[in-house]
Amino acid sequence: MLRLGVTAFGGPAAHIAMLRQEVVDRRRWLEQQHFLDLLGITNLIPGPNSTELVMHVGHDRAGRRGLVVAGVCFIAPAAVITLAFAVAYDRYGTTTGGEWLLYGVKPVIIAVVAQAVLGLGRAAVNSPWQAALCVVVIALYLAGTSEILLLVFGAVVGGTAALARRAKAPRATGPAGLVGVGAVLMVPRLLLGLPAVMGVAADATVGYGAARLFFTFLKIGSVLYGSGYVLLAFLRNDFVERYGWLSERQLLDAVAVGQFTPGPVFSTATFVGYLVAGVPGAVLATVGIFLPAFLFVAVTHPLLPRLRRSPVAAALLDGVNLAAVGLMAAVGWELGRTAVVDVPTVFLAVGAAALLIRSGLNSAWLVLGGSVAGVAIQAVGLA
Repeated sequence: MLRLGVTAFGGPAAHIAMLRQEVVDRRRWLEQQHFLDLLGITNLIPGPNSTELVMHVGHDRAGRRGLVVAGVCFIAPAAVITLAFAVAYDRYGTTTGGEWLLYGVKPVIIAVVAQAVLGLGRAAVNSPWQAALCVVVIALYLAGTSEILLLVFGAVVGGTAALARRAKAPRATGPAGLVGVGAVLMVPRLLLGLPAVMGVAADATVGYGAARLFFTFLKIGSVLYGSGYVLLAFLRNDFVERYGWLSERQLLDAVAVGQFTPGPVFSTATFVGYLVAGVPGAVLATVGIFLPAFLFVAVTHPLLPRLRRSPVAAALLDGVNLAAVGLMAAVGWELGRTAVVDVPTVFLAVGAAALLIRSGLNSAWLVLGGSVAGVAIQAVGLA
């Protein structure tokens, strides 16, 4: 997970793809379906999806200690790198110098994401209606529909299909089934009650202080669904408009750094925390925004076996899984449009895909090779 935290560029879809290659394809720690189930339950809770999926895998391997080790090892490199950018930014007033790295990395990431979508799709799609659901989710996402609505849509379609099957061959749901259905329906509601408490705690602190900084990021980490653009909206509301701690330009630069550094985009909090209160602020902000993810995974991970034992709850989870695969495919398409922009990037993407298919090369080496190729291409003036 530490290596993944250093090499996982490209956002959540890329992180999930690289994690899948490592733990499903290479190490055989998890079955494809179980990995897909973990992805599905991760989509039911707020927070950074790829980071929470890393924690779920850690929990599977070594219990709650594994959860903590996996999460910390994945988050720490991004936080340290982002902190270094924050120090340079505070001193020199610029974040330039990191964007060049992504020219060669992005096409490689597209190949890794495509391989993951194909693998997860084979595990999730077992009938024509499931394939149709994935296609509909892709189309709706590209048309601008909210990710959360699409996940709910997938759960509803999956649940409806299960009820239709049970109507033909009715069986008692049983206590385990009721518990599973209740978990699917109640977990998001229970978890979403926490942000209200965190918001009150943040407002209760008067003026600037470590407590207000910490609780504001704790609130954001406990409620945020969606992409880095949703994170931008939360940060702007609290740190620019509400407290006046940052300017608009500083906020945009903070989000940009979170985008082009490896690991979770939530490492933007480290940058913001440093600008507000130096190194102590960076530490408080990082702990605050990621702490809810550790708690949410610890609470929801034991529920997965119960969900699978209930036919209806399992169908709801399958619907979420299908929607998640569709979302990943749609995000991969959008990333591809911005990553594969000229002849050199086409060759990088195709070459990375060929290496993945033929040799099963670790994606970390592909990312390293892509970064070196990107630098070389720019050095000789081909880009």
